[in-house]
Amino acid sequence: MAGKFVLTKSESGSFHFNLVASNGEIIATSESYTTKGAAQNGIDAVRKVSADAIVDDRTPRS
Repeated sequence: MAGKFVLTKSESGSFHFNLVASNGEIIATSESYTTKGAAQNGIDAVRKVSADAIVDDRTPRS
């Protein structure tokens, strides 16, 4: 099974999504959005930029 985006609405009415790995573990959580459409746009943005994203490792070198 592939990973998936899980879109939810809170009791307060805001929307957010989690990126869930194939093993069921949440690997990323979005900010809160005021509309479902805005949250869906956030999902689309993550899909678009993540495939070519670089790793900016700012940890100390050992």
